[in-house]
Amino acid sequence: MAGKFSLGGRTSRGQAHTLEAFTAALLVVSGVLFALQATAVTPLTASTSNQHIENQHRTAAAGVLSTAAENETLRPAVTFWNPTERKFVGAGSRGFFANGGPPNDFGAALNATFGNLATPGRRIAYNVVVRYRTSDDGTRTQTMVYMGSPSDNAASATRTVTLSDDTPLSGASGNVSSANFYAPDAAPNASFYNVMEVRIVVWQM
Repeated sequence: MAGKFSLGGRTSRGQAHTLEAFTAALLVVSGVLFALQATAVTPLTASTSNQHIENQHRTAAAGVLSTAAENETLRPAVTFWNPTERKFVGAGSRGFFANGGPPNDFGAALNATFGNLATPGRRIAYNVVVRYRTSDDGTRTQTMVYMGSPSDNAASATRTVTLSDDTPLSGASGNVSSANFYAPDAAPNASFYNVMEVRIVVWQM
């Protein structure tokens, strides 16, 4: 009887140890699975959030350009040029605006949409660049607004504006073909002057 009791005790203790080991292993596996799920979900969530912000910025930039084209304030922004000083009217010594949009209707729309450096709690930066054709079918750019180097999650939108030889400068007397304009005449033998692509690049600071 004593032998049977002792054997039964060892069996019960063995089963208890086996159950404890199984439970511990289950907890370890559950912890590993939870950690893997957390690792997999976090970047995806951040990526989705960044994509949402990029889409918002792209839509806003496209809206500014579209509205400016419709109300005819985009072309005057492109030709807002001081031919004597060889820079945009009112721009700093480096030839572009760094604290916000230019002092015209297009600049007011930029500031109303994205803010400027004086806007409280401002967290959005943007650049505006004008690309144009050269006489040898190449392209060059003229910076209108520069607030810094865009982040990896920057969004952009573009809109083209066509200039003719008699398109007037909006910030000085004369027209693009007679003044010292930054973009050359890409078609000297035609009334067409150049095609200007305005690009807005927006990013979260």
